[in-house]
Amino acid sequence: MIDLTRNDAQIDKNAKICAERDIILPTYAQMANPSLIPESIQQELKTIGRDDVHSRNLFRVTWQNEPVESGGTYSGFNYLEVPREITGTKARIVGLVGKFFPTGAHKVGAAYSCLAPTLVTGQFNPEKNMAVWPSTGNYCRGGAYISRLLACKSIAILPEEMSQERFNWLKNMADQTIATPGSESNVKEIFDKCHELDAEHGDGIFIFNQFDQMPNTLWHHEVTGPAMEAVFRQIAGPNSRLAGVTLSSGSGGTLGSGTYIKNHFPGAKVAVSEALQCPTLLNNGFGAHRIEGIGDKHVPWVHNVKDTDAVAAIDDERTMRLLRLFNERPGLDFLVEKGANPEATCHMDYLGISSICNMLTAIKMAKYFELTEDDVIFTVFTDSEGMYTSRLGELTAERGEYTREQAVADYEMLQQVGSENFLELRYEDQKRIHNLKYYTWVEQQGKTYEEINAQWYQRDYWDSIYSARPILDEMITDFNQRVRSYQK
Repeated sequence: MIDLTRNDAQIDKNAKICAERDIILPTYAQMANPSLIPESIQQELKTIGRDDVHSRNLFRVTWQNEPVESGGTYSGFNYLEVPREITGTKARIVGLVGKFFPTGAHKVGAAYSCLAPTLVTGQFNPEKNMAVWPSTGNYCRGGAYISRLLACKSIAILPEEMSQERFNWLKNMADQTIATPGSESNVKEIFDKCHELDAEHGDGIFIFNQFDQMPNTLWHHEVTGPAMEAVFRQIAGPNSRLAGVTLSSGSGGTLGSGTYIKNHFPGAKVAVSEALQCPTLLNNGFGAHRIEGIGDKHVPWVHNVKDTDAVAAIDDERTMRLLRLFNERPGLDFLVEKGANPEATCHMDYLGISSICNMLTAIKMAKYFELTEDDVIFTVFTDSEGMYTSRLGELTAERGEYTREQAVADYEMLQQVGSENFLELRYEDQKRIHNLKYYTWVEQQGKTYEEINAQWYQRDYWDSIYSARPILDEMITDFNQRVRSYQK
């Protein structure tokens, strides 16, 4: 659950710290609808780079940033509809684009949603606590960035085999970076490191574990879900139907947007993807894979499995081949040759590896449910090729220069994607997946038997999480007023 216990003395101290550094916090309402952001702040943003370490960039934690590197305000939702000539589906596949958040990925939203409530409730003391961000990549980057903007120290934890771009960026952002053994599949090693830090530092650290932090799924329910709804209403034709949402398992937070869509569009389905090489949800399996950022071998605590209608397992080799098709000149030229819109094609670099995984899951959903031209599937393009340029270099070194012949083969492979390794979940399938939480969270991570049952049997368990948003918005507004009073 979301702890809203107040420490009034610490709230006052935190407000003074923010006043000294001119830090104002955005509400969830403002992140969902930037038109609510004061004009004075929007004017300030016109002089600030999107990735600058400047507290006003907290107001760029939204899907509506103007797609420029510096000086932008808000220009509507960032999304990309992938041409049918690429997807090979009748249904329309649309992804919200994470590239234009600060840090180049939407994980800053989850990170802000985890840290900010602890500041406005006085649970976090910036003069004493360090924020620990366990992650398989983008979340710890987002956490380190948000920590800097909120005058907090940070420790970033991520697997040693993640892309070099992530480590290079963290050198100048996190106060400490810890590389744990393995790849994005090695989530337990990240948890183990958190336990070590906790034993070593005690109450000197504050662990924001994205896999069990309910503010993670709250942010996506209140910001990402409404963004999907708004884009759908913007692009919908007279007979259009929002048929579903496809998202990677990862931390499970993004699935909050799926719950929002199911509640607002009856009949819409949510499909969750994972790597075929590590089919935990599909087949209680394990392994390692190359789809960076979707940590697995467990079911995230924040995943409401009852709202999951299907599971898809994606072959990581397909994501690597499509990374080249979408970013190498012979690949892009061939896509245009096949009739894909040139403007949309030149933006296929908006899709990083996990984004390609999400797109492939949408293709599987469209083919499995035999969706038509009237159907729209939404997904999230978490980050862009910019997080994986080194991977392209590695692929070139390993496989040689990309050629038209390879582009033809990769395109044909994409067209042949079907509904294999796609499971529509029955009630007993959902419960099987939910029950896997026990071994990670109750046996290893200290969650209770009572709460894991509450997640399954009590619908108001999840409703109470989402109902925290107006309370938090009120607390953030009150905190900002206190900050302003100290600035006078």
